[in-house]
Amino acid sequence: MTEADFRKLALSLEGAIESSHLGHTDFRINSKIFATLPFEDDEDAKGNVPGGVGVVKLTPDQQDAFVAEFPAFCEPVPGGWGRQGYTRVLLARAPTKVVRRLLETASRNIARKAAANQPSSAVRKAKTRPKPKRKIPRQKPRD
Repeated sequence: MTEADFRKLALSLEGAIESSHLGHTDFRINSKIFATLPFEDDEDAKGNVPGGVGVVKLTPDQQDAFVAEFPAFCEPVPGGWGRQGYTRVLLARAPTKVVRRLLETASRNIARKAAANQPSSAVRKAKTRPKPKRKIPRQKPRD
């Protein structure tokens, strides 16, 4: 798996686009990041890992499951981001099939969160109804 393969898999997901953020290439659905790649010439961001790394945004529970199942190429991002579920994928060791699962899981998390934040249709209808006009009583002219 190469960075180009990771990019191709990420962009193959429905609604995914490529953008950049804080010195990293990112992949988004509905303007929300679900995966990132460091810029190609940024060796510090790659963690000096031969073959490079990709990062996917998982829940902490999902991260625990993937790291337990695939410790050879999945690890939490160091620090606070890792505690939130951000997971490094060591690309040179990672099989395409597993990276696809990781990206699909991360993208579903974004889609699920976006759906949960959408108001129900009844609420949307209530918000779009025009407000009734208030009748303002006429005042009698002052003498």
